[in-house]
Amino acid sequence: MNNRTKKIFLALSIAVPFLLYCMYYYGMMVKNAPYKFAEFESLTFKYGLGDSLVNQYNSKTQVYQYINDRDSLVKVKVKLNKDDLLYLHRKAADLGFWNFPSVMEGVSGGKTTVPHYYLEFKYQRKTKHIDFDLDYAGKPKLSQAVRQLIEEVDKRVKEAETRR
Repeated sequence: MNNRTKKIFLALSIAVPFLLYCMYYYGMMVKNAPYKFAEFESLTFKYGLGDSLVNQYNSKTQVYQYINDRDSLVKVKVKLNKDDLLYLHRKAADLGFWNFPSVMEGVSGGKTTVPHYYLEFKYQRKTKHIDFDLDYAGKPKLSQAVRQLIEEVDKRVKEAETRR
């Protein structure tokens, strides 16, 4: 065997099995991922001051209710299309929503002057929700990620309302 065939043999006997194993291992991880968009059922988003979560949206029922400028409760049907839901699912995955703690309450202890948010992604096999107070004093990066996700959900719902 010359030097070139030795290198080719070495590459084929080490690199190819390693690549095949990587494809198998990561393929199984992706296949068994707990939060897959194919299993997505609904998104629930609620917000308000303190425990009063009057402003709500549910993608399954398509009911969006909110308090308008005149302090009147408005109920409308708003449908998020599949692209919106896929975008929100991917945004949640990018920001690490699946690893967030379920409760992120602030120091206010449920006072009615602090905005409170509830966000839930429901899938066939699992459900992930989060309770978040705007005055949460935990890790700043975690708080910023939750705020960014909430802003994206709110923005998509309001855009869908204007498309209606």
